[in-house]
Amino acid sequence: MQSIRSVLRESIEQLGLVEHLTVAYILVSLACAAICGLIIYLVYRIFYRGAVYSENFAVLIVLTTVVTAFIVITIGSNLVLSLGMVGALSIVRFRSAVKDPLDVGFLFWGIAVGITSGAGLYPFALIATAAISILYILFTVLGRGRNTFAIVVKYEDRAEEELNKVLAEVHPKIRGRARYKDENELTADVKIKRDSDLVKKLNAVEGVISAVMVEYTGE
Repeated sequence: MQSIRSVLRESIEQLGLVEHLTVAYILVSLACAAICGLIIYLVYRIFYRGAVYSENFAVLIVLTTVVTAFIVITIGSNLVLSLGMVGALSIVRFRSAVKDPLDVGFLFWGIAVGITSGAGLYPFALIATAAISILYILFTVLGRGRNTFAIVVKYEDRAEEELNKVLAEVHPKIRGRARYKDENELTADVKIKRDSDLVKKLNAVEGVISAVMVEYTGE
């Protein structure tokens, strides 16, 4: 009498759910994922738009791409093992918050490339990676004229009129105002070029105690 395991194995083989992998197939799939992952890494590193670049996150994108391809290869080769893989991945929880929403897009990009590479769709993975890279670079180059900065200005009452004239030139988005005894504090967002002399103009206003400008992503 055949065991349940042997019956299940024969049924799966008859359905064509078991694929005999070759070393060449595995190496080519992982190589394709690694190449696409490196392209994503270079695009992220060279055309990064945020305020603080993280090399660890950039490396994580490459690792995610290759690991996803490895998982897809494993799942596609054995139905029983794929069920165990799904169960194992279902208990994984990520507690590190992604600060920039654009980083999530890069992670999904790496995962998508890993899936297509692991499935053996090499031309699709390479073409899609190239197309998305060009699209992202175009958006980055076209939007590089102005950056978002947060400015914090401390000033005395007598400087308010002249201060408002200087700020009116850059059309600020006021975030808040505060008063401390004889001093005032203004917080606002402005979109200007990196080489702007706005801070110098603000500090030159009589009655301004200090003016600080910090670049951030605008989120």
